[in-house]
Amino acid sequence: METLETRENGVVILSVSGRVDAANAGSFQQQLLGLVEAGEHRLVLDLAGLDYMSSAGFRVLLVAAKRVAAVHGKLALASLQEPVREVFEIAGFSSFLRIFSTREDAVAAV
Repeated sequence: METLETRENGVVILSVSGRVDAANAGSFQQQLLGLVEAGEHRLVLDLAGLDYMSSAGFRVLLVAAKRVAAVHGKLALASLQEPVREVFEIAGFSSFLRIFSTREDAVAAV
């Protein structure tokens, strides 16, 4: 897993590429929650480069979504590849996470 943090219009965009699995989910969670704890409450995860997410990665997203909601922030996901999007839908995550086709749409929504 590799991440790249950028900012656009007051929104933190975390681009994630590769695989999020049990080996790196802890560092991914630490990075996301660290942003929220630092006062960043408008977050977009650009997942265009994400090839795979295990249940450990889904747990990180659940924890992050709850933490962002607790501070009345906004979290959106963008640019999921079709196989990854299907897994999000099957797992039911698309019912409570805001998922957008493009990064620009996600940034505008948060």
